[in-house]
Amino acid sequence: MLKIWTDGSCLGNPGPGGWAFVATDGTNIAHRNGGEKNTTNNRMELMAVIRAISAAHRHSEIEIHTDSQYVKNGMQTWIKNWRKNNWRTSDKKPVKNQDLWQKLDELANTIKIHWVWVRGHNGEEFNERCDELARAAAEEFK
Repeated sequence: MLKIWTDGSCLGNPGPGGWAFVATDGTNIAHRNGGEKNTTNNRMELMAVIRAISAAHRHSEIEIHTDSQYVKNGMQTWIKNWRKNNWRTSDKKPVKNQDLWQKLDELANTIKIHWVWVRGHNGEEFNERCDELARAAAEEFK
């Protein structure tokens, strides 16, 4: 199974931001990163996962490792009610980053995803590499 680590970074929030993912099939390792001039950390966390799933389109099953509780909880818990409530939160406010959540939801329905939360900045090799790549991308937009 393809294993993917994702991360987002923002220099200021909002500010210049970057996203990154590292993917491995156990033999090969690939990575991608990118960024935006004016964004938020949560948008970059979502963008990292969107780009990772898009790149993994040939696979039927993947494992996403994220240090973002926002992304993991959003996909495993909150999104069901958001869909049901016309993309409104429990207090009837529009879901923040709805455009990215809807894109992620669409992509997630094309592939089986196992969600794994990892503690950030805890020495986990690929999570640390994603952090470095996301920060580097954000720096390019300063």
